Amino acid sequence: MLSFDQALSQLLGAASALAEASSLPTLAAAGRVLAQAQRAPIDAPPLDNSAMDGYAVAVSDVRQVPTRLSVAQRIPAGSVGSPLQPGSAARIFTGAAIPAGADAVVMQELCQHVAGEVTINHLPEAGDHIRRAGSDIAAGSEILAAGQRLRPQDTALAASVGIASLPVLRRLRVAVFFTGDELRMPGEALQEGAIYNANRFLLTGLLDALGCELRDHGQVPDDLVATRQALRAAALDSDLILTSGGVSVGDEDHVKAAVEAEGRLEMWKIAIKPGKPLAFGQVRGVQREVAFIGLPGNPVSSLVTFLMLVRPFVLKMQGVRRTAPLSYRLRADSEWARPDARREFLRARINADGGVELFANQGSGVLTSAVWGDGLVDNPPQQAIRRGDMVRFVPFSELLS
Repeated sequence: MLSFDQALSQLLGAASALAEASSLPTLAAAGRVLAQAQRAPIDAPPLDNSAMDGYAVAVSDVRQVPTRLSVAQRIPAGSVGSPLQPGSAARIFTGAAIPAGADAVVMQELCQHVAGEVTINHLPEAGDHIRRAGSDIAAGSEILAAGQRLRPQDTALAASVGIASLPVLRRLRVAVFFTGDELRMPGEALQEGAIYNANRFLLTGLLDALGCELRDHGQVPDDLVATRQALRAAALDSDLILTSGGVSVGDEDHVKAAVEAEGRLEMWKIAIKPGKPLAFGQVRGVQREVAFIGLPGNPVSSLVTFLMLVRPFVLKMQGVRRTAPLSYRLRADSEWARPDARREFLRARINADGGVELFANQGSGVLTSAVWGDGLVDNPPQQAIRRGDMVRFVPFSELLS
């Protein structure tokens, strides 16, 4: 049986990152993976500017308070004033360029402006409330690293230095299909022995959250010929084929035999709970082999194995550099007296006191545990948890991006 770390290492070792890139307008690039590092073509801010509304002055003109100065000009944001004459001040607004001759800004709340003159009621120091050119970004410095998924703040940073388009890797194409004659879609009649196909909604939603280009091939009959046909169709235009269920050795489990006929397959037993079985292999495509991962059929097992094993595989294929989720050491506010010999991923949530509570029923078919919880406790093998122990908590917010 493979350990979790061994399985993850083997998956990441087999993941080939995409190389195809194209240029997108910066306004449309959020959510995509950056193909090349970006450097600032200009300083940001490009000029010394005011950090607030007030009056630009020369410190040498304000030796005592109060001091009265003539207001010689008005400088709104987007305009450049004239050089400041001795004994004068400039009415200035947030973001406006500091005029030559001024070396401080006095906030308007500390001034009185009457009939073309301003009374300064505060002794300024040189540099007060001035944002210097290049204080945020120096021209030529790297502002965005290759291999990061672009967030809104990242595209905003690129825009702030005038970058109008960004090179991004193409979206990862993932094909999914689901086997099981017992499966029905919501809205269909549920005959005795049938169940609704929750995993279709689970996996397509998870892939969409990761920014994949989805090919949903729907439900495939429990039949070897049909399963092989589904694999061939999925391999035509995808980078990864993902299924749930049907990879055991039962008479009605045809995915294993179909993948072996259309490519090659490794069946892994991984020392984790939930989600022990996982299938990994390759399916022959027209010009290349396409990665295949078969997940267990229980919905919580599918969720955990996807988040902890498939997600990093997908991220690496997408060209993302950081594949490991952030985790936090938090106080356990629940007991776990029945540890397993395998590494456990326990559904949990953070309470109002900042502690972690475990869902009472950790069964692999209890999907309510994943809705109730807001993350997973990564519990080592044979490790009991007592109230007050520090546990490793991985929030779903980390695992869904």
